Amino acid sequence: MNNKNMNVMLTCAGRRNYLVKFFQAALEGRGLVFAGDASLEAPALQEADESFLLPFVNDSDYFDKLLYICQQKSVKLLIPLNDLELPYLAKQRHKFLKIGTIPVVSSPEIINICFDKWATFQFLASLGISTPKTYLSIREAQAAIQRGEIGFPLVVKPRWGSASIGIEYPEDDEELVLAYQFVKKSLMKSFLSQVSASDIDRCILIQERLIGQEYGLDIINNLENSYITTFVKRKLTMRAGETDRAVTVENPELQKLGETIGQKLGHIGNLDCDVIVGKKGNSVLEMNPRFGGGYPFSHIAGANIPAALIAWVNGETPDDEWLKVQINTMSAKCDRLVTVFT
Repeated sequence: MNNKNMNVMLTCAGRRNYLVKFFQAALEGRGLVFAGDASLEAPALQEADESFLLPFVNDSDYFDKLLYICQQKSVKLLIPLNDLELPYLAKQRHKFLKIGTIPVVSSPEIINICFDKWATFQFLASLGISTPKTYLSIREAQAAIQRGEIGFPLVVKPRWGSASIGIEYPEDDEELVLAYQFVKKSLMKSFLSQVSASDIDRCILIQERLIGQEYGLDIINNLENSYITTFVKRKLTMRAGETDRAVTVENPELQKLGETIGQKLGHIGNLDCDVIVGKKGNSVLEMNPRFGGGYPFSHIAGANIPAALIAWVNGETPDDEWLKVQINTMSAKCDRLVTVFT
C-alpha cells in the first residue's frame, strides 16, 4: 500500500476500543485513526490518534460537523457504528464521496431492510429463508395464536430497534397485552422515540420465539457490493444484548446462508447477522449492516476486515489470510479501564 494518507474515522465509537486498535494495526503507521462520539468521555476516544466531540446523531448539524471533520482531516474511510446514523448517512453518502471520503454504508434501501425489522421479515420470507413469524399488532398475533400458527412464549420488540432495547418475552395473553403496552411506553422515553413515531400504531412487533442454538455470522461484501465470505461463530454467552463468549466454527449450511444473503442483499462491508438453529432449521433473527459486537471473535481468530477495507479503498486485493478464520477459536470479552482525557 503506497497511500500515505489513509486516515480512518470511527463514529459513535463508544466502548469499541478494539476497533480503534484493529484499524491502527491495519494501517501500520500509514494513516491515523480518528474517533468521534457525543461524549468526550467515551472510552474509545481515549485511544484514538485524535478524538472529536460530535453532536447527537439526530441533531440537525451532526452530518455537517462530521463532513467538516472528514474534509479538514483528509479522512479516506468513514466507519459508522450506530444503527441510528446509518439511514441518514446512506442518504448523504454522495456528500462524503465528493470530498474524497468513502463511507462504509449501504444504500438507503438496504439500510431500511435491515433497520426496519418488519422489512427484514418480508425480505427474508421473499427469499424463502426461515425467520420467526412476525405480526404488526396484538390483534393479528392473537388471531395467529387462535389458528395455531404460533404459541407462547412470544417476543415483543421494537420494529426499529437497537442495542436490545425494549424486548419482552410474554408467556400468556395477559402478559402479551402488558408487554406490548410497556414496550410502547418505554420506546417513547428512549432514543428510539423519533423513528418509532414515524408509524406509531405499528412500531412494535410480536414474533414467535424460536428455541435453539444461536449463531453469529459476519457476512462480508466488498465496497462494490460483491459477496466475499462468511465467518460463523457459535454464541456461548450473551451480556447486555451482545455476544460475550463465542467459538468460531465451520458450518457449510450457515456459510451458504451467508452467501445467499450477501448476494441477494448486496450490502457494503460487514453484515452482522444473528441465526438460531432449532426445530425450524436455520432461522435468521436480525441483520445489522455494520461492524457488530460479534466481529472481534472473528478478528481474534485471524480475520482482518479493517485491513481488507483499507485495501479495497486503495484498489488493492486483500491478503487471502485476512478473509479466513481459525476454526475452534474460543474467546471471551472482558472489561478494562482507560484514563479519560477531556
